[in-house]
Amino acid sequence: MLPVGAEWYAVPLDWVREVVADPPVALLATAAPVVLGLFNLRGQIVPLFDTAALLGVGSVPTVAFAAVVQTPDGLAGLATTALPERVALGTSTRPSELAGTNGTYQVGRRVVVLLDVAVLLTAQRLGDRRPDIALAEGRP
Repeated sequence: MLPVGAEWYAVPLDWVREVVADPPVALLATAAPVVLGLFNLRGQIVPLFDTAALLGVGSVPTVAFAAVVQTPDGLAGLATTALPERVALGTSTRPSELAGTNGTYQVGRRVVVLLDVAVLLTAQRLGDRRPDIALAEGRP
């Protein structure tokens, strides 16, 4: 589970490569508003995305951790406000109304929304501006 403010989101475990604490972020002046910047992950440049902004539910005020996911276009970081947790989601309790998500789950007392990373990080959602992912792959 990815904590983003008071909300909880989840990413299928097979998408997650690792979690990075307090990633040192280099800002990009011309980046889309959903891009918080870039960080270096053992020599690989990774774009860090504002998870809340990607979902259209505000913005991440402070990045405590980055959940690094492997996308078809390379690595990407999803900003979280606290330490992500590994949980089993079970069966969806209802559909989610947020674009880029695949349902809502009950985990204890928490309501968790499952993210569809393949949809969330598409060119259409990012405003056809994806140079940051290309940079992570070493492409021009």
